[in-house]
Amino acid sequence: MASLASSSSSINFLVHVPAAFNGIGTKRRSRGKTSSISVTHSSLADASALLQAAHYTVDTCIKSGMVIGLGSGHASGMAIQYLGRQLRAGVLEDIVGVPTSVASASEAAKAGVPMDKYQDCLQIDFAFDDADIIEEGTLSAIIGRQRPKDEESILLQQKSILNAAKKLAFMITQSQYKGDLDGSIPVLIQSLNWMQTAEEIDDLFLGDAEVWRRSSIGQASPLGGDFPLVTREGHNVLDVIFTSPIPSLAEVAESLDKVNGVVDHGVICKFPCTAVITSSDGLCIVNNMPKNAVEKS
Repeated sequence: MASLASSSSSINFLVHVPAAFNGIGTKRRSRGKTSSISVTHSSLADASALLQAAHYTVDTCIKSGMVIGLGSGHASGMAIQYLGRQLRAGVLEDIVGVPTSVASASEAAKAGVPMDKYQDCLQIDFAFDDADIIEEGTLSAIIGRQRPKDEESILLQQKSILNAAKKLAFMITQSQYKGDLDGSIPVLIQSLNWMQTAEEIDDLFLGDAEVWRRSSIGQASPLGGDFPLVTREGHNVLDVIFTSPIPSLAEVAESLDKVNGVVDHGVICKFPCTAVITSSDGLCIVNNMPKNAVEKS
């Protein structure tokens, strides 16, 4: 995992966890059942590795009495399930979860995790989430590339909860931890005069990115098709699709924040932040806490 070790000086430590790690006090058991579902070896390996990441995140970062931001995605779903088991076993007590989406709320309800709705005044001790991609060294992340199943864009609520948390952890695979970033960044914009905002963003990244308005159904198109996506808050979603490597997520975020009509975007630059990264060698834990910071328990 040499590529992980080459991160910038803002990373203060790396910890490798053996691949056999499956969470504190848990054992893998074979139930002898067969399945007709066909899956590839790589998908099974990814799921197993993300399960390790989910267990590690709960066991290491969550303590009794905390208010927890519950992320959205495959790894977050497994973390919510494991959090529920730890509550039922009495390992953790007095936990309150704040879901970032309908999907995470549903998962928490099934797992028996007590919940509360997010409010600006609510103090969130820790949050975990999936990420589409994370910038090597800085741990700046992109979220919201994929629209959750049966949900409109959850970006605004999701990002608000993650930013409100005192500490944040992302659970990702090694392929999502990159120095050379590519792909799209979702941008929430006001629907009124949306085309003017889109043109300004297009000019901002001229030659480096294309700007498409996200559609709610049907095929994607630059204008969003006949049914452009409108969030519950009345916003449109633009996908800024970079055709050249993204030089710096922090710089892109700063530029987008200055565009009139932009409500928010899928870039998160959070301190302190932890990346729980899976690989064939186990887990690698990367932190971006400043060297001079003193962590309080």
